[in-house]
Amino acid sequence: MTDTCVLVIEDEENLVEVLRYNLEREGYQVCASNNGIQGLETARKARPDLVILDVMLPGLDGLEICRILRRESDVPILMLTARGEEIDRVVGLELGADDYMTKPFSVRELIVRVRGMLRRSRATTDADTIDSPRAQHRQIKVGDLEIDLVRHEARLRGEPLTLKPKEFDLLSLLASHRGRAFTREQILERVWGQDFFGETRTVDVHIRWIREKIQSYSNCPQRIITIRGVGYRLEG
Repeated sequence: MTDTCVLVIEDEENLVEVLRYNLEREGYQVCASNNGIQGLETARKARPDLVILDVMLPGLDGLEICRILRRESDVPILMLTARGEEIDRVVGLELGADDYMTKPFSVRELIVRVRGMLRRSRATTDADTIDSPRAQHRQIKVGDLEIDLVRHEARLRGEPLTLKPKEFDLLSLLASHRGRAFTREQILERVWGQDFFGETRTVDVHIRWIREKIQSYSNCPQRIITIRGVGYRLEG
């Protein structure tokens, strides 16, 4: 048994037990809640390494929990949605969920996704630790935009930008290769990892968030350009 903790917030008791059994077989510690309000409090107290979060919950729905957790932490969130509820998936991604699965789903696939999300989370933590042997004090400057990869900070015209983890990684990728166009698939592979199962819509959502933050100045020279049929590039 490892120290890695997975929190399952799900009101279907049978599904919780299936997930608990399979996650514990993988060596993870599992805590669970069948109520949204209780689940949020458990997340705050237990500080899990990953949250599996159902959308439809009593007390407080999963979308609101996702919104609150994303304001308070960078914990990876895997959302569970009902079949055909595309709006829940889209809204979940816009609120900061890292991935989603539609019920009914393969438990084996869920385990693969959990492994991948935890691996990417650890890799990001290692890369951002100043004392890590892999870490190098590196800054990227594109016009008035400055990105410190070690401190995980970004500034525009000297003012700090509040970026979610994947927003920071995506902006860093584009800024590191100013003028180069990346396809959505290339962005997914580099930012989310090769084992990410989500849709390219995830990239579009994050691009929109970043644009709202770096293009808030009417005369700001930094622009994320959409290349029709290809993807995106940063100019400035």
